[in-house]
Amino acid sequence: MKIYLDVCCLNRPFDDSSQSRVRLEAEAVLSILEMGEAGELEIIDSDIIEDEISVMPDVERQAKVGSLLMRCVTRIPLTSAVERRGLKLTGWGISPMDALHLASAESARADVLLTTDDDTENS
Repeated sequence: MKIYLDVCCLNRPFDDSSQSRVRLEAEAVLSILEMGEAGELEIIDSDIIEDEISVMPDVERQAKVGSLLMRCVTRIPLTSAVERRGLKLTGWGISPMDALHLASAESARADVLLTTDDDTENS
C-alpha cells in the first residue's frame, strides 16, 4: 500500500501532545512511518513536501521533520503534469499547496493521502 503523508502529518510527532487528539495522531503517524521502514507500506515523498519543509521558519524543527523523509521509498518530482493537475484542483476550492500535494499523491498512484490538517488548527 502506498501512503502519502502531507507536511502536517510529518510535523505531528513534534507538536505539543497535551491534547489527546494530537497525541493519538502523532502515535498513528509514527506507526505508519515504522511500517514504512519495515517494508509493510510504501511511504511517498515529493518535491512539494520537501519545498514546504525547506521554508519552515524553525530550523531545528525543519531538520527533525526532514529526517522523517529518510523513511520514504518513492519521490515524486514537481512536473508540469503535477502543476496542471494542481491548478485544476484549485478550481474546486482546494488551496494551492494542498492541491499540489493531492496532485503529487495522484501522480504516485498513492492508495491513501493522509493529513492532520483541519480548519481549527495551525499545524
